Amino acid sequence: MRFKGLPSMPDKFARKPDRHAKLLEEIKRNPFVTDEELAPRLGVSIPTIRLDRQELSIPEVRKRTREMAGHFFGVSRSLAADDIIGELIEIEPGRRGLSILETDQSMCLEKCDIVRGHFLFAQINSLAAAVADAPVAVTGKAEVAFLRSVRAGEKLIAKVQVLEKRGHRFLVEAVVRSREEIVCTGRFVIYGMTLKTANYLKLLKDAELKS
Repeated sequence: MRFKGLPSMPDKFARKPDRHAKLLEEIKRNPFVTDEELAPRLGVSIPTIRLDRQELSIPEVRKRTREMAGHFFGVSRSLAADDIIGELIEIEPGRRGLSILETDQSMCLEKCDIVRGHFLFAQINSLAAAVADAPVAVTGKAEVAFLRSVRAGEKLIAKVQVLEKRGHRFLVEAVVRSREEIVCTGRFVIYGMTLKTANYLKLLKDAELKS
């Protein structure tokens, strides 16, 4: 049966075993891929993708995301979880980090469906600060490029990587993707410091001073 509006299914995916193998491959490559994105790649309907997932005992994308979030490794030394914009999936202080931001209408400009740029900036800036391997981290410099507009409903996956560390200075590179398209990139200079230094600079709240 051919579903109207769907592209012709490649012969190599016509057989269920081949389609299942491709489905597993796609989800392994990108655990956050949705059924709607998988359907045209495999040339079948969205309900068929759902049935294939059920047969393979693969949960839907929201459950996969929650499971990954429940098993992320590492804890940021510099930021509390609530200070990180988006859902923290993985972090290795001093090396790299990963977060997901689910966008919605509340993030959009008043007159259109475009997500405000400061939400993307906040996602990668907070993640860049979170990977600094220090008790306190502040942003010294930021260079950000918005490559295309993001609309409400898009799932933004941010990855950051520490490129260089010199003393207390971290050079961090960031990339934000929606589906598999890069929508934003950035480079940050993050300065890490001890609580003693932060106290001397009068950066700490009273609660931190007492702890």
